[in-house]
Amino acid sequence: MEKFVSDGLKLAYRVEGQGHPVLMIHGFGSTHAVNWVDTGWVKALVRAGYRVIMYDGRGHGQSDKPHDEDAYSLSLMAEDAVALLDHLGEPGADIVGYSMGAMVALVMAMNHPERVDRVAAAGVGENLLEPSREADSVADALLADSLKSVTTRMGRMFRAFADQNRQDREALAACWRAVRQPFPVDGLKNIARPVLVVAGGDGDQAGAP
Repeated sequence: MEKFVSDGLKLAYRVEGQGHPVLMIHGFGSTHAVNWVDTGWVKALVRAGYRVIMYDGRGHGQSDKPHDEDAYSLSLMAEDAVALLDHLGEPGADIVGYSMGAMVALVMAMNHPERVDRVAAAGVGENLLEPSREADSVADALLADSLKSVTTRMGRMFRAFADQNRQDREALAACWRAVRQPFPVDGLKNIARPVLVVAGGDGDQAGAP
């Protein structure tokens, strides 16, 4: 993968195909490969004539992994997405985000509407609108000595996912605590671009990163 610099961090990215650009932003604890390549999305979009732009978000995959919670605000991560478009010389793109990536995509559409053509926000739901979203159980699970000592279902799920993807768990814990702060819901009304929201009706993780 190639690298670009945003906010002093080196972030890994990958581009496939030719055509109208689609910037894809992965979910919490994941990578560009896990969310988009392994699932077949990249192959499908390239065949449909799109230029697919992917990256490993800060704290994830092959990108730099600060351990400071202040490094992981949604606004900063939205700036990373804009910096990648700048690096590639793309004035704008369709944005596809999953879970935490969907939150980043929405903030990007709020803060930089001129860089966003359309947004597909998957894995977010009404939980996103709740003013207080408890974060400690998952962060504690990520920092626990072992998976065996984690007792909450949600904590076990994210700890196992982090271990499976060989992630830096301290960086992920800092990221989780930051993105579980209240979402800037007032900004949603200012999004002027078309937005598709995709969320399961029965899942209890909708709105979680």
